[in-house]
Amino acid sequence: MNNILPICDNVSYIGVNDRSKARFENLWPLPYGVSYNSYLVSGSDRRALIDTVEADFIANFKHNLEINGDMAPDYLVVNHMEPDHSGSIPAIIEAFPSIRIVGNRQTIGMIGGFYGITDPERFIEVKDGDSLDLGGLTLKFYLTPMVHWPETMMTYIEEREVLFSGDAFGCFGALNGAVMDSKMDTSWYFPEMERYYSNIVGKYGRFVQRALAKLKPLKLDYICSTHGPVWHEKLRQVIDLYDRLSRYEAEEGVVIIYGSMYGNTEKVAEEFARQLADNGIRKIRVHNAAKAELSDMIADVFRYKGLIVGAPTYSMHLFPPVEDFMIAMETRELQNRAFMSFGSYTWSSVVQPSMDSFTEKMKLPSLGHFDIKQALTPEGVKTIAELARKMAETIKD
Repeated sequence: MNNILPICDNVSYIGVNDRSKARFENLWPLPYGVSYNSYLVSGSDRRALIDTVEADFIANFKHNLEINGDMAPDYLVVNHMEPDHSGSIPAIIEAFPSIRIVGNRQTIGMIGGFYGITDPERFIEVKDGDSLDLGGLTLKFYLTPMVHWPETMMTYIEEREVLFSGDAFGCFGALNGAVMDSKMDTSWYFPEMERYYSNIVGKYGRFVQRALAKLKPLKLDYICSTHGPVWHEKLRQVIDLYDRLSRYEAEEGVVIIYGSMYGNTEKVAEEFARQLADNGIRKIRVHNAAKAELSDMIADVFRYKGLIVGAPTYSMHLFPPVEDFMIAMETRELQNRAFMSFGSYTWSSVVQPSMDSFTEKMKLPSLGHFDIKQALTPEGVKTIAELARKMAETIKD
């Protein structure tokens, strides 16, 4: 059964859980499922539906809406147009023919593009700072572009200090009975929030910072995201986490990402891990890029200060799984990391120039590079020891 819960006076949760989908955006694993959150705000004169859910769940969603009262919603506020939140818009219009859609200019254009809904009488266009009176409750709209699409905005109830934040402050993981953070164990949601941020929003740190600055004057008692719990008791912890991640700040630790065809490159990765441990680094994460989930590798890189990446030369290119990882780092405009690389080859190496190309585009300085030809030697072990010591000193500083 889906979670339906009053959040505070006149505000209800009416979202749904998805425990079937294997991958979010067909990319990111969902071991604990995901929720699609929608909310209902009831003023004395009018009611507003805040976002919808993925189209596959329209039957459950309409049921949740119906049992929250017989009065039809007057408005549908669309904070974010990604189809997991906007997919039910056509069905909502069919169910409530007089409903009007509230959104900014870009939102209205996307609704026409995705769903062919273009009648101007259907829409109420809002700009940054505009308000909508529901009778005793006022919705105020804040445009937050590129968090993480260009049309994204957030909606604030001034009288209840409730923020409907779209995908911001969201996380992977379905809701297990409760909706409010104060009524559940949230400990496992925070790693899923880090993975969600790094996988989905990670590229847009500077835009998240602008959104946080815009929201800073607001008094907040509840944050109602489109994924994950409603944040109340741990609201400040959630904001601080997004602030830290969007600044590319991290904790002491090193992530080692490697690819290996016959085990020689893997020996270098293992030697780096041993030497880092000898230099007092306790948090070390080693990922075989050919087997590990890209989602987990990205999350760990956002979590820790040090990054060491190694690959063999493969047909005069980087080993493909490692190249995919480096493309993901470039896409997310990785910053503020202590970076090193290593490579292996039999007759000709392209690893260092390839790594240099990536780090130059990211403006990410390298602390050093190490190559082995065919196999690791005792002299190579000494070089790794020196590089590991340099990495440990850098991230401790």
